[in-house]
Amino acid sequence: MKIVDINVRVFAHTTYRHADTAGHAHPGPAHKVNLALLTIVADDGTEGYCFSPPEIVRPHVLDKFIKKVLIGQDPFDRERLWQELAHWQRGSAAQLTDRTLAIVDCALWDLAGRKLAVPVHKLIGGYRDKVRAYGSIMCGDELEGGLATPEDYGRFAEKLVKRGYKGIKLHTWMPPVSWAPDVKMDLKACAAVREAVGPDIHLMIDAFHWYSRTEALELGKGLEKLSFDWIEEPMDEQSSASYAWLAANLDIPVLGPESAGGKHFSRAEWITSNACDILRTGVHDVGGISPAMKSMHLAESFGMYCEIHGNGAPNLIVAACSKNAKWYERGLLHPFLEYDDGFEYLNALVDPMDEHGYVHLSDKPGLGEDINFAFIEANLVA
Repeated sequence: MKIVDINVRVFAHTTYRHADTAGHAHPGPAHKVNLALLTIVADDGTEGYCFSPPEIVRPHVLDKFIKKVLIGQDPFDRERLWQELAHWQRGSAAQLTDRTLAIVDCALWDLAGRKLAVPVHKLIGGYRDKVRAYGSIMCGDELEGGLATPEDYGRFAEKLVKRGYKGIKLHTWMPPVSWAPDVKMDLKACAAVREAVGPDIHLMIDAFHWYSRTEALELGKGLEKLSFDWIEEPMDEQSSASYAWLAANLDIPVLGPESAGGKHFSRAEWITSNACDILRTGVHDVGGISPAMKSMHLAESFGMYCEIHGNGAPNLIVAACSKNAKWYERGLLHPFLEYDDGFEYLNALVDPMDEHGYVHLSDKPGLGEDINFAFIEANLVA
């Protein structure tokens, strides 16, 4: 079995999400955005798919790196192909990013699952068939009735608990919100949510990512009084020493790293330098399902939980195949959006949640996505 073709289809779909000048998502009017579908084709006609932002799989990246490494190779040799792509990053990381590696790795896993008619979570070796989800709230905004005040967060948290969530994570206010960031406002929002949902709901926070050490410490001490489960990325993650200092001075668990580069290698450094109490990985952060599972096993070896960053089928699979992942991040959520409405390019949600707050794994082969190929073909862009 050999890989004979790799192609990318870019298509337009409708979304109500808008990115602000700092890249944070907020609700807004319906508009069209582009998405790409990477397809890896084997000589027997089997195909593997993964969705991607178009810029991650640009034509020159496809031709210069991906095709050069994959064409003519056995698609089941995922580890060797991933290592060869990672080797090409030396001197080319600005073009061949970890996110590109992730898209290729996921498509290879999808192809294997489709070939064998097995879900990827069974192919890896599943640990559970459902994962508890926390509702991941969007960044704060200045929209009336949105997430403009601590009271807005409290009201929305009540709705999420009624929906079935047993855990909620706040993303608080960040620039370009006119008055942000503000540690005291963050704590007011956290206090409003705790008061609204009571003592039994698990709460977490992902705050402004560039607070100073003293600001991060003030935030963490306030969260300890509110019995939060963890504090996430309150400082620049390029300084793991700052996180080691923070973890040493807080009782609340420090979670990380999320945005720091270095795949599973840097996560080993964070563990050994005591920069985190809970490890963080994500399929698109570390270069694919394969290195994300390495991160999970690494944390397990040190008796640590490892929580997965982001939603989607690949991240759900990693959570389901790991003993030491407590949660699946579902969102991003906002009072003006309905997450369960899904996406035009999928016939069904990849992460349906029951009334008890659990997301159930798909029994479909591959990544488990029910792709609407007819929609994609009808909405191709040049």
